[in-house]
Amino acid sequence: MIEEVEVEVEVEVEVAAPAIPELRFRRYRGPEDHAEMHRVHQAAAAANGVDEAITVEQFDNAYANHFNCDHERDIVLVEVDGTLVAYARVFWMDLVKGGRSYETFGFVHPDWRRRGIGTALHRHNEARLRAIAGSHGDVAPKWFSSEGADLDVGNDALLLASGYRIVRYFYDMLVEPLDGAVAPPMPEGLELRPVTRDQYRQIWDAEAEAFRDHWGASEWTEESWREFEADPAHADPSLWRVGWDGDEIAGVIITTVPVEENARHGRNRVYVAGVSVRRPWRRRGLARALLASSLVAAREAGHTGASLGVDSDSPTGATDLYRSLGFEPVKTFTAWRKPL
Repeated sequence: MIEEVEVEVEVEVEVAAPAIPELRFRRYRGPEDHAEMHRVHQAAAAANGVDEAITVEQFDNAYANHFNCDHERDIVLVEVDGTLVAYARVFWMDLVKGGRSYETFGFVHPDWRRRGIGTALHRHNEARLRAIAGSHGDVAPKWFSSEGADLDVGNDALLLASGYRIVRYFYDMLVEPLDGAVAPPMPEGLELRPVTRDQYRQIWDAEAEAFRDHWGASEWTEESWREFEADPAHADPSLWRVGWDGDEIAGVIITTVPVEENARHGRNRVYVAGVSVRRPWRRRGLARALLASSLVAAREAGHTGASLGVDSDSPTGATDLYRSLGFEPVKTFTAWRKPL
């Protein structure tokens, strides 16, 4: 049994924390913390079987553009003898189809798991979110939300014990090699054009509109746009594919090259970060034409595989489309909720 002591956290709450010598919970200090937070995040991801290898630069960009998150009160860092071993963050968002989601998540370095640190952070996060939700008046419904990788069994156990229930599954899908990629003709009346930097805002707006139909979709914000625009992964749009109908964007494929991830795992894949078609142009084969064209371009550029993420019950039939192009699920992620 884990012995618990009361540890005062620098965010105006107390949490029951394990009695680990030199354990300290403290506030986020700003970008100076990012290198160590990134180290913990990547170690936790690797332990959970998550291949994503974000850079510190991407970490900086994300934290510079958070919304509905008070960094001084909504982030907690955990140190042991001055070394960061875990951190957690909360935020909230309004969903397109109604309701407000209060998001909780945290990362514990694998060397410090099974010692009660994750439980302590989870209790803190819920207490903070209850305080936030209590100030939001008559908004309804409200719920806690979290997510986890299929290999993170400790996270599953923690959420189940806290009353969370599974509400959705998501897949990471992979096609490798890309030998079978063949681009069909574009649907009649639509055309491909080279992507230029001055089109980024129109592309982002088209994606924001198309993704409103997806399960759990939230309202996209100006902070989201700034993060998209500044993301170093978006510096080269040569593998992107945008279908145009005159001056209107009908559909978008955002394909990037995860350079650090490829280097870490010794491979040469691309990542399809976004597949979207606006309502008036659906059911015409546009998504297939755009995605296949992007895969062909990736193959011609020397890449050997492609991965993407998808809602296992996508309302637009995306999972079936990806399977027809050779993608197969390789990992599962779970979305959890609990009424607040």
